[in-house]
Amino acid sequence: MNIKNLAVKYHDEVVKNRRHFHMYPELSFQEFETSKFVQNYLDDLGIEYEIFHGTGVIGTIKGKGPGKTVLLRADMDALEVYEKNEVEYRSCNEGVMHACGHDGHTSMLLGAAKILTEVKDEFNGTVKLLFQPAEEIAEGAKAAINETGIINEIDACFGIHLWSGVEAGKVSIEEGPRMAAADLFEIKVTGESCHASMPQEGIDATVVASSIIMNLQSLVSRETSPNEGLVITVGKLTSGTRFNIVSGSALLEGTSRSFHPDVWAKIPEQLERVAKGTAATYGATAEVKINRATPALWNDPDISAILHESMTKMYGEGAIAKYEKTTGGEDFAYFTQEVPGALAFVGIRNDVKGINASHHNECFDMDEKGLEIGTALYAQFALDYLAK
Repeated sequence: MNIKNLAVKYHDEVVKNRRHFHMYPELSFQEFETSKFVQNYLDDLGIEYEIFHGTGVIGTIKGKGPGKTVLLRADMDALEVYEKNEVEYRSCNEGVMHACGHDGHTSMLLGAAKILTEVKDEFNGTVKLLFQPAEEIAEGAKAAINETGIINEIDACFGIHLWSGVEAGKVSIEEGPRMAAADLFEIKVTGESCHASMPQEGIDATVVASSIIMNLQSLVSRETSPNEGLVITVGKLTSGTRFNIVSGSALLEGTSRSFHPDVWAKIPEQLERVAKGTAATYGATAEVKINRATPALWNDPDISAILHESMTKMYGEGAIAKYEKTTGGEDFAYFTQEVPGALAFVGIRNDVKGINASHHNECFDMDEKGLEIGTALYAQFALDYLAK
C-alpha cells in the first residue's frame, strides 16, 4: 500500500471538506452541524461510531485481525473571531471563525479514515478516530475520557496541529515538551470606595490590583529557574465605576503557562501568596480562583521515533523540521499523560503566498498543501504503530 499516493488521490476532497468546515464554524460544545457532517461521512464509509457530550464522535476501524489499538485525534471547534480574509470560503457565521486550523484537523482525519478503510484488510489491530469538541476551552478531551472510557481502550495516541510557524511541506515531531500547561485564574480584590478627592478615607482597589500585577512577575523572574520557564499574564483588569470615585473592588483575569511538572505544581500556592500578601499590605483582601485547564504536552520518545519513520518513508528527511516548544496550551495532553502519544506540528506557512498570520488572528489561513501531508501522516503512523 502507498499511503502517500492515496493522500494525493483524496487531497481535493480533503480540501473541499476543510473549506466547508471553514465556512460554517461552530463554537465549543456547539459543533452540531460539524458533528453531523462527520457522522454522515463515517456512515458512507461504513465506520461504526459513538457519540459523546452531544457533538463528540469516536469512530472505530478494525483491521483483519487482533492487535493493538491506536487513537487518532482531531478537534472541531472554532473561535469568537471576526474573519477578515476575502476568500470564497470565508466564514458565513459572522463573529465565529476557524482561526486555529481545527477545520483542517477534522478534514484530514476524515481523509485518513477513508484511506484506512480502504486498506483495513492489510493491517492487524484497531484504529480509533476521535473527533473532539471544545479544545479551545480545554474541556473536550476531559469529556471524551470521562464519558467514554476511551483511555482504557487504547495503547497509544497521536494528534496533529496545523502550525503557522512551520513552513508548508515540513513537519515537527520532536520528542519531549511541545506545548505548555495552561492555567486560567481570577483574582478578586476588595478594598473600600470613597471620594477620589479624599483617598485616605478608602482603600483603592485599582492601586492594589496594579501592584498585584507587577508583583506576580517576580514569580517568573525570581522564583523560577530560567531553564524551566514560566509565563504569567494578566490580560484583563476591571476596576472602578467613575473617574472621581476610588474603586472599592477590582477583578484581574489572566493565565499562566509552564512546562516542568514541579513549576506547574507550585503555581496555585504562589498566586495565593502574592495576591493575598500584596492586598494585605494595603489593607485590602484578595480571593484567588484557578482553573487548571490542561497539563503540559510531552511527546513520547518511542512515538516520535515512529512518526519520524512514517514521515521519512513518505517525504524524506528533508520534510522533518525542528521547531521550539510553544507556550500555547493543548488539551490533547490529557491523553498523552495517560498513554504513549505525540502531537505533530504540520506546517501551513507560505510567506510567498502571504499565508503567515498567527493563530487566533482574524486573517489566519493555511497553505492547503499541509492537508495532504497531515492526512498521510495520520494514516501512515497508525499503520506503522500497529505493525510494531
